[in-house]
Amino acid sequence: MLAQYVFTAANAIFRIVRHGHRWRALRDTLELGRFETAEAAMIGLRDMCRDVRLPRRLTDWRFLPPAALGHLAPPSPAVLARLSAA
Repeated sequence: MLAQYVFTAANAIFRIVRHGHRWRALRDTLELGRFETAEAAMIGLRDMCRDVRLPRRLTDWRFLPPAALGHLAPPSPAVLARLSAA
């Protein structure tokens, strides 16, 4: 999982997702733009979605740190053997 900020509104989920050195602004699964900073993405979302009351400060969004499959155990030797045989 990539680092991201999330805000759940009544009709959509808004996310600001780290994508390389830039940030993607999304409404549900629709990308609305790419920005240099998370703050710029938040301002862009607020400007594009005036009908939704998005927070004015990034600290009011829920931050999810990057955790690429950190919750999963490493594969067992049996699983690795099956994958190599496939």
